[in-house]
Amino acid sequence: MSRTTPPRTLDVTTLFPELAPLARTAVRLHPRPSTPTVRDSSIGGPLLWPADEPWPTCPDHDAPTHSGLVPGDVRKRRRILADAWTRPRAEGADLLTPEERVIVDRAVARTRIPQDGPVPLIPVVQLYASDIPALPRPAGTDLLQVLWCPFDHDEDYLPAAELYWRASTDITDPLPAPPEPSVIGNDDYLPEPCLLHPETVTEYPAPHELPEELTDRIEAWEDEQNPDGEDDIEVVDYQYDLSVAPGCKLGGHAPWSFSDPFPMACAECGSDVRPLLTVDGTEWDGGSGSWRPLEDAEYDGLHFLGPACATRLSIGRGYTMQIYVCVSSYDHPHVQNMQ
Repeated sequence: MSRTTPPRTLDVTTLFPELAPLARTAVRLHPRPSTPTVRDSSIGGPLLWPADEPWPTCPDHDAPTHSGLVPGDVRKRRRILADAWTRPRAEGADLLTPEERVIVDRAVARTRIPQDGPVPLIPVVQLYASDIPALPRPAGTDLLQVLWCPFDHDEDYLPAAELYWRASTDITDPLPAPPEPSVIGNDDYLPEPCLLHPETVTEYPAPHELPEELTDRIEAWEDEQNPDGEDDIEVVDYQYDLSVAPGCKLGGHAPWSFSDPFPMACAECGSDVRPLLTVDGTEWDGGSGSWRPLEDAEYDGLHFLGPACATRLSIGRGYTMQIYVCVSSYDHPHVQNMQ
């Protein structure tokens, strides 16, 4: 089923014409639980990977043992909890059976397990241009694959990602099944398999990127909607309702939040970088509920079983991970940022 973002409450460019030339299109990916194949655009699904190409590993995690969570146990825990929350139970009854409790508790207990060589990367995103014609890509390719290491890296508290651009027609002998890490740093970096339902929307810059004078006028307009500060008055908020779409998306504007924008450049050539992909753990939250798709209108919460949290990913403390690419060459290293 397709997903449809509700029309914005108003055309913000009629109030602030300066925003019109700053508009960008973004593709909301709308991941939903499913069983994707290697021929599907997906988050957490299998990749169309050449059988004769080595699976990528993380050179920073090549110790003989690693401490973390067992991926199979994490998946089993998710299945048990999902079943438990949906089955009827008497008032005051435990959510889990004693046997289930043992499995659930074991899944969140860190353990040290031998790892035969460097940690294999985890498939995160696969995007086909046939599903998303707006996919930025090098000439001759039609497929983007993103994998990452399931451990935090350095002080960024982000998984280190790798990008692969391919021509899907060149892969005639796909890898049947990729290797999997013996343990992962935490379950936040292990996505659930989801099919994507791409939808193009229009975005405007976050307030952090606008000239101060324009930001002040936008804030004054927001205040004018509720001059008495009453709690039951719904106010259209530029940042959460009119600027940057929440959730996983391709392109668009950067979702600056807890920090002001800072210069980013390609480490290879010094050129500018542009947003390619945003990975978000939730498709909407309490502040950005106006972006909830029409097809999900009856679902208002952020329970892990709901559509807003389909991927089961979490970046930082509910933030997003952005991947930027060099404007001069797709071959240059990408840039990562958390907001």
